[in-house]
Amino acid sequence: MSSKSPRTIDPRFAAPGHPPATIDEFEGVRFLHLGTSWVQGAMRIAKPDTIELEYVQMMMMWTLFQPHLQHTPRHIVQLGLGSAALTKFSYQRFPDARVTAVELNPNVIAICRALFGLPENDARLTVHEMNALDFVLDPRNHGKVDVLQVDLYDEEARGPVLDSPEFYQGCYDCLAPGGIMTTNVFGDFSNYDKNLLTMEQVFDAVVWLPEVHDANIVVLAFKDAPEIDFSVLYERAGEIKRRLNLPAKNWVNGLKEWMRDHQS
Repeated sequence: MSSKSPRTIDPRFAAPGHPPATIDEFEGVRFLHLGTSWVQGAMRIAKPDTIELEYVQMMMMWTLFQPHLQHTPRHIVQLGLGSAALTKFSYQRFPDARVTAVELNPNVIAICRALFGLPENDARLTVHEMNALDFVLDPRNHGKVDVLQVDLYDEEARGPVLDSPEFYQGCYDCLAPGGIMTTNVFGDFSNYDKNLLTMEQVFDAVVWLPEVHDANIVVLAFKDAPEIDFSVLYERAGEIKRRLNLPAKNWVNGLKEWMRDHQS
């Protein structure tokens, strides 16, 4: 999440009742906005299937806790589509997984399909136009999700749109045994403690990495607390770098720093 200037509004992506979806392009990168200067996602035009933004890459930290990347999660869910970077990456890199995205704004879905390379729904990919709170509170989704990636911001980007105990309890309930949630916390300073404390009350274990550019903090929340062996995590980080080209060693370094700071 950061701030840049959007372009003129395209009527194709300005259905009434929701903020319009707009773009800006700079040095080969296309940025998504919701009619304001706040960046809601990005895509490098020459590499549309990679994850451009560092904090969005960090949302893939759950891969560190997969014993073998070839044994993929069965169901990966994104709450908040953004520029569809996580949805596309999960769909392409984990071919045995079902991928679901939940997005309230139809303008975002339309612009992702037109300008950010989001595929149409198929047997493995489903994009729902709906409120993420309704999704996580629906008993039909409980216990069914192995990985939940949450990045929910409106056009003002002052803090997560959904951050209540009810919402995080719903996220917890959606996770299958051993499930993991990653979430981006950004906005006014008071949002950090509020969100972290609420997650800690709901999940078995919660850790977060030091903030990256523009004050985004990515949080890992576990349905069941894992055993953390840093030698194993560094080994997995090497495999993630080879298979997914993601800077996972940096994530392990950040987790190590977090452990040091919170055990002293």
